[in-house]
Amino acid sequence: MSVSSPPAAAPGERAALLSPLLAAITLALLFGLQPATTDLYLPGLPLLTREFATSVSTAQLTMSALILAFGFGQLVWGPVADRVGRRPVLLAGLALYTLAAAAGMLAQSMTLLIAARVLQGAAMAAAVVVGRAMVRDLYPPHEGAHVMSLGMSGLGIIAISSPLLGGWVTAAWGWRAPFGVVCALSLLIWIWVWRVVPETIRQRNPQALQPALLGAAWRRILAHPGFRAWAGLTAGTYAGLFMFLAGSSFVYMSVLGLSATAYGLALSTSSVAYLIGTVFCRRWLVRHGSIGAVKRAAPFTLIGGLGMAALALAGVQTVWAVLLPQLAYAFAHGVHQSCGQAGAVSFFPREAGTASALAGFVLAGVAFGVGNLLGQLMDDSALPLALGVAAASIATALIAWTRVQSHGLAAPAHA
Repeated sequence: MSVSSPPAAAPGERAALLSPLLAAITLALLFGLQPATTDLYLPGLPLLTREFATSVSTAQLTMSALILAFGFGQLVWGPVADRVGRRPVLLAGLALYTLAAAAGMLAQSMTLLIAARVLQGAAMAAAVVVGRAMVRDLYPPHEGAHVMSLGMSGLGIIAISSPLLGGWVTAAWGWRAPFGVVCALSLLIWIWVWRVVPETIRQRNPQALQPALLGAAWRRILAHPGFRAWAGLTAGTYAGLFMFLAGSSFVYMSVLGLSATAYGLALSTSSVAYLIGTVFCRRWLVRHGSIGAVKRAAPFTLIGGLGMAALALAGVQTVWAVLLPQLAYAFAHGVHQSCGQAGAVSFFPREAGTASALAGFVLAGVAFGVGNLLGQLMDDSALPLALGVAAASIATALIAWTRVQSHGLAAPAHA
């Protein structure tokens, strides 16, 4: 089948290509690959560690390698999407993801599993970077943040169900079963994109892949204070979330003794808090705008991170000592990610794909670094995880209260 797309619409007609509801559903499906790829998989992480007789730090490479490939993949897919359009990149990336998930399910060694996860991360990058760029194609910044928040609410529903489903299928059929689930999910998303999603780009950039011009675009985007503020916010808040994702299965299951099913239930409660955060984000956007919304979410970020650290330092090692602070952090994350992802690309209407790619690369690079560090520091307690989330909460709150307030509404760059 061809992946050609209908001609791009004029600027005033672009939003009519995809209603806000359909756009939000599409974003939820595309972004939902992230929690499906991680949260479905996490209940099986201790099991595959034992099956392959490997260390915790080696097993966590299946998470860290995935996020690193996710970051580098965005640097490739973003400019390609600016050059050839959004639809071809989406369809190609989703097809590659489906193959990678099947390879992970069939992997017979840790090396092959890590390789499959790298391919999954690189392919997942296409869905996420194009999703963010499509929002900028279709809507002005403020409306884009609202649509992004609706999409994040849909992502929250997927994030709630993913650990529950992951815990259940892992308990029933082992750690390979979640790969079969995400393989089927990505195929269904491919069909949705093929049948529903039109081309949204206003004008393709024939020079997007020229190395000299691409390097100049990267420097111009990275130099923009508004981009740095929003990209820093999303990287900071995701760093704390990623540390929780990377370490929580070992803390909850190996340290605190939860089963795979119970762990899935505990993880899903954080997704409920995240979903509630996206709802509050939409309300705060109307009243206070993006910079006001993240300013109000930052205290919850601090309460979550510092609260978890304080309980761990006091020697309180229970499920509630990890879960309750994480709920506060996840609530704020729902606000920061919705506003931050829309904000990072809002200054670059003609280079939305490239700006989206750079924001994703920064996020993934930070997550890879903190995930590796956590893997080296993990012990038989919740303390390393708690201290890591606390550090991320401080960084996120400081960016929300300073850089975003100063530069979040900077004049758009003329790309």
